[in-house]
Amino acid sequence: MTQDLPGTSKRRIAAVLLAISSALLTSPIATSAQSATVIVRPREIQDVLLNPGMGIETFQRYNGDALNPGETWSEEGPVGPISPSKDAPAFPGATVAYCRWFWDQLEPVQGQVRWDIIDRALAEARRHHQQLDIRLAIYDPKHPLPEWYRKSGAKRANTPQSKDGTVWQPDFSEPLYLKLWGALVKESGHRYDGHPDLDAVDISTVGYWGEGWSDYMPPFATQTALIDVYLNAFRKTPLLMNFDEPNALKYGTSHGSGWRFDCLGNLNQSWSEMLDQYPEEIAETGISEVWRTAPVSMEACWVPETWAKRGWDVRYILSEALRWHVSTLNVKSTLLPPAWREEIDVFQRRMGYRFALRRVEWNRQVRSGDALGLKSWWVNEGVAPVYRNYVLAFRLKSGQSQSILRTGVDVRKWLPGDIAFADPIYLPADLPEGEYEVSVALLDPVTLQPAIQLGIEGRARDGWYPLGPIQMKK
Repeated sequence: MTQDLPGTSKRRIAAVLLAISSALLTSPIATSAQSATVIVRPREIQDVLLNPGMGIETFQRYNGDALNPGETWSEEGPVGPISPSKDAPAFPGATVAYCRWFWDQLEPVQGQVRWDIIDRALAEARRHHQQLDIRLAIYDPKHPLPEWYRKSGAKRANTPQSKDGTVWQPDFSEPLYLKLWGALVKESGHRYDGHPDLDAVDISTVGYWGEGWSDYMPPFATQTALIDVYLNAFRKTPLLMNFDEPNALKYGTSHGSGWRFDCLGNLNQSWSEMLDQYPEEIAETGISEVWRTAPVSMEACWVPETWAKRGWDVRYILSEALRWHVSTLNVKSTLLPPAWREEIDVFQRRMGYRFALRRVEWNRQVRSGDALGLKSWWVNEGVAPVYRNYVLAFRLKSGQSQSILRTGVDVRKWLPGDIAFADPIYLPADLPEGEYEVSVALLDPVTLQPAIQLGIEGRARDGWYPLGPIQMKK
């Protein structure tokens, strides 16, 4: 015979049961002595993650360097060391540094290219825990073409009496331009394609800053020939096609390039890139799906402080960038308005890729040489994939004994959304018996060291994420 418990006792028992069930649901490890598997549900975090190949970039400088004052910036890339800021600049940590140099900086004397400039920039990027995006710019109104080129017999497209006569404008259609500019690009590819510290290269062809537009445009066949120089020179490092000429943009991206534009933020109501040009051009050129296999990069129109002074809607600007699957953004190393901190943090948590491991399962007890029986559920919470083939690996460690088990999954195919990954993963036959800790990491394909922060708790100092135990039997 049973007796009903008083209401207060019932409530206490219900509270205890609720607490126990809640603890089980939120615990990262769900297992028991009777279960054949270990099931782990890692806890997610909301931190802004600093991961390679994505995020807000530094421009013409590196992490910790002084910011540009006000709404100013320099188009001249660094040719020597930069003085670090005395105080830590109020700027996001960046994994990518973006630099560009004019032809006259790089090749002041024909055939004597200052590769030391780019070599130093790559070394500085590494020293500041960054990779480098570069552009070999051509010229602009303040930075003329090399004097040797202007005196080489090359044709000029304008005259001193032209409306732009103060700038020596080249005839881009003549073979000499393709030969001489192409030689610089070819040699840069020979030296730097696939360099582990090089993240991406802009395709720079004609006109001011090499952006691909000019009042003196060459025939389309010449434009494609100039693009082909890059496509042939850089087969490993991602390329970024500038946005200004639709046919050239379509050509470059159809041959594997990503794309970039340089006027994110302009919301002038009379006409603006954000409201008029970019949406239409993305649709008409058919590049809306390029992000699936190649990166999308953007540059601020002026700087964010300009947006604030003109009253432009930062939420709309950043949400459009996310909708267009942005991976990197250049804000020209200027101060970000403090009032926008929350919007910028939300933006940084979503741009590029963000991998969170939601659930992972493996056999609780195994023997050397047997299969781990791994099953996992991941979510890419960003707006783009990762474009470098990082290595998903699991580590078994017990004291001084460890085994790193590399998988063959291509994480570049982990698009935004859910990913189910299962692999038996066979263990080494000589692994000693004992209890091991299972950890996970995404490894750099060159160094085979942990390289990517996950959106979950528990990252150890060595970059691995401990998950739970496994028992090794003989």
